[in-house]
Amino acid sequence: MVSAVSTDVSSAQPAAASESLIEIRDVHYSVGGRSIFSGLNLSIPRGRITALMGPSGTGKTTLLRLVTGQIKPTRGEILFDGINVSTLKTRELYALRRRMGMLFQNGALLTDMSVFENVAFPLREHTDLPECLIRNIVLTKLQAVGLRGAAQLMPAELSGGMNRRVALARTMATDPEVLIYDEPFTGLDPISMGMIVRLVRHMNAALGITSIVVSHDVHELSGLSDTSYIIAGGKVAAAGKLNELKGHQSEIVNQFLNGLPDGPVPFHYPAADYQQQLLADSE
Repeated sequence: MVSAVSTDVSSAQPAAASESLIEIRDVHYSVGGRSIFSGLNLSIPRGRITALMGPSGTGKTTLLRLVTGQIKPTRGEILFDGINVSTLKTRELYALRRRMGMLFQNGALLTDMSVFENVAFPLREHTDLPECLIRNIVLTKLQAVGLRGAAQLMPAELSGGMNRRVALARTMATDPEVLIYDEPFTGLDPISMGMIVRLVRHMNAALGITSIVVSHDVHELSGLSDTSYIIAGGKVAAAGKLNELKGHQSEIVNQFLNGLPDGPVPFHYPAADYQQQLLADSE
């Protein structure tokens, strides 16, 4: 286990660990007068894989920003291990983020650094470990994702799947308690997707970490997630195992899970009457 520079996150530590690592309580959030969340409630259990799903524009990425303290809710609480994220000072928030790891959608590797240096980067930034130990940790993490032999390659020499696996090794370098995956399957071929699914499952089970996966891929998440939340209309529209939600009474849940073109989520973005607009533009 790698130890980062120790910093107290909050003087109000929870008395005992609860079953949930992250709790979203009655969260409201708006942007430019448009409501994104209007009383969102959900819990992320420890040591499990939780999926956050829903139609585009329902606020899944916004929720990740709230959890990591990049933005604050208009109302409600975001609790991480009993700590209210939105009340933390900058130094406390940075310390809390060291307990989290984020796998970005495109990998977000530093293009002028080798695979080895990309994975070593967070260790050099956040720890005082000697180079010999950093080397061993980097090689161990690359071995775990099957890319130790690619340590000296540059990001431009990697395939999309390899890029994502290196990013996962970098995310795991500091041994975070929770791993957040933002659309980890986007743009991957079936083989690479299968590798990422296996890695997510293996990392979660072997290390006992908590995983949050944001994705639209219903098929892959059906066999991966322990619990899935489908967010729509600013709240949780459905929760549970995906296979059990197929016949849900909510029209929007059924439209999303079955990929239906017609339903509560319209094809057209709200606009003025088409005929009237054409006539007005021709005058």
